[in-house]
Amino acid sequence: MFLSVLGFAGVNTFVKLLSTFPAHELIFFRSLISLCLCFYALRNNTNNFFGNNKKWLLIRGFSGVTALTLFFVTIQNISLANAVSIQYLSPLFTVVIGIFLLKEKVKKVRWLYFSLAIAGVFVIKGFNSSLEWKYLLIGLASAFFSGIAYNAVRKCKDSDDPIRVVMYFPLIATPIMGIWCLSEFVVPHGIEYLFILLMGLFTQFAQINMTKALQNNEASVVTPVKYVGAIFAVAIGYFLFDEVLNFANMMGIALILFAVLLNSFTPKLNKK
Repeated sequence: MFLSVLGFAGVNTFVKLLSTFPAHELIFFRSLISLCLCFYALRNNTNNFFGNNKKWLLIRGFSGVTALTLFFVTIQNISLANAVSIQYLSPLFTVVIGIFLLKEKVKKVRWLYFSLAIAGVFVIKGFNSSLEWKYLLIGLASAFFSGIAYNAVRKCKDSDDPIRVVMYFPLIATPIMGIWCLSEFVVPHGIEYLFILLMGLFTQFAQINMTKALQNNEASVVTPVKYVGAIFAVAIGYFLFDEVLNFANMMGIALILFAVLLNSFTPKLNKK
């Protein structure tokens, strides 16, 4: 999961560097590169090429595409740290959605953590006049669809290997975003080609490691590692993009991280 966090930090950096490109075009390039890498990895393993649990693989693909599209919109329009922090609500949505999809029971104390996390989002918005409600809501929607995607990954843990689980995202995203690009396309120039290639490579690296982590360990064990990404987001935003966060922004981010970490560690604490 830590390797996945490093990978996604790289992806977010290149998305921010390519902010002049529309979100759908970046997703197209990212998906095309990822799809080629998946096909190459499966070149000698073509038996049941499209996996076993196709229903949940498709749900994972469509929900992932929706979540990423919305996330790219936010990351290009608000500060990197704020966008990533709002996205960190996805594990909380994962738990709530799991109540209905996986019939999991949730202890009452978790609802306190959910409330704290939502409060953190409103602290970020309430004291940051530059953060429009539109992008806040888009970020929340992205986190929600990410929660659906994570539950779909868990649904496939006993039926499909990580490569096939990862493959369904670009398998769905590439044609959809390719058609979208026909109406709006920005031609890359110079070093932008390198940024696009690195974005795709970092994506594959991050997705494979995240899927392995979710399929081979309890979510409560591996999920807390994701939040190291908040530190990376603040550092990258500060050093590369001259993003300065005020005290209220930092408090909102800290509240979200505090809530999700409490939520993640609760099962471990209850076992002791």
